[in-house]
Amino acid sequence: MVLVSIDAFRADYLSPQDTPRLHRIAVEGAQADGMLPSYPSLTFPNHYTLVTGLRPDRHGVIHNRMADGELGGFAVADRRAVDDGRWWGGEPIWVTAEKNGIRSASWAWPGSSASIRGVRPNQWVAYDDKVPPERRVDEVLGWLDAPPSQRPGLVSLYFEQLDKAGHDHGPDSPQVRRTLQEMDAAIGRLYDGLAARGMLDRVDLVVVSDHGMATVGPDHAIGVEQMIGPHDAQAVSDGQSIGFVPVLGREAIAEQRLLGRHAQYECWRRSELPARWHYGRNPRVPPIVCQMDEGWDALYPDKLARRSPQATRGSHGFDPALPSMRALFVARGPSFVPGARVPAFDNVDVYPLLAHLLGIAPAPNDGDLAPLLPMLRTAE
Repeated sequence: MVLVSIDAFRADYLSPQDTPRLHRIAVEGAQADGMLPSYPSLTFPNHYTLVTGLRPDRHGVIHNRMADGELGGFAVADRRAVDDGRWWGGEPIWVTAEKNGIRSASWAWPGSSASIRGVRPNQWVAYDDKVPPERRVDEVLGWLDAPPSQRPGLVSLYFEQLDKAGHDHGPDSPQVRRTLQEMDAAIGRLYDGLAARGMLDRVDLVVVSDHGMATVGPDHAIGVEQMIGPHDAQAVSDGQSIGFVPVLGREAIAEQRLLGRHAQYECWRRSELPARWHYGRNPRVPPIVCQMDEGWDALYPDKLARRSPQATRGSHGFDPALPSMRALFVARGPSFVPGARVPAFDNVDVYPLLAHLLGIAPAPNDGDLAPLLPMLRTAE
């Protein structure tokens, strides 16, 4: 099985014009009307949800930037933290596979470079944005060229280029359209490589994304210090889901200033967040969480200073129920019914699907295979 993520591929990007190879996979295999990301709709929390079937509140990767009383701070650019298995709870699919005697390999899937429960994929490559998509595909195909006894039964592959284009230029920009075509070409290279090896109809190929992307218009950014000053509360994260820790002795003032509805955002105590987000019980979730409205960012002062007020850009991290946050799901292979299409489903359901495709018992998770059964041949 080969699992591919195209970061920030919004569900409605799929089209025969801009993504003909992905569209072909959907037509030849199965697709969903979209996937609903878990809260918060950010890269690391959702990539790890896809491979554990656990909500971020349960697996512990609750944000791209977070703090832990024992471990300190976590940021996605901090290799020391990212490679520390203590941040990563639950059991990712490569650990489940390895425990069941199935070799796994990963090209930079978030979490795969850490030793989780003492296990890493049998082969893994650390994230390196300088490696172009076609080289990543060729490395994956090289893994599949190994003799059967050494060939991985589970491969995961990550692409971040579309996310960067969306952030820098906005989801409806020419740059995003061009990057969509580049990502589609990479998928086509993988498809053709599988076909050349006689594996196309013997290998399940699953292509997903972690979240979508929304437009952030000119001047649609505020500073976190406009929300509350650092003498009253410290911002643990910025962006769209902003966590605040009140300064000791200033808790009542922080709550008075933050809680409730504001012009561009709303704030809650972590114990009172909307139930549908399944978020707030993990001790890493800050005491107060503020959610920006779609199309607005809240940034640390240094980031805000670098932002051009006239620029249109893109962001995610908004309410997962929004259409702009819907993610991609397409798949083809021996396990999938050609032409099947299912309604949008929660991304926690992907992990039990992966375990089913591998023929192994899943670890405890929050997902449900039932919404995906109509696309599986075993359901016929």
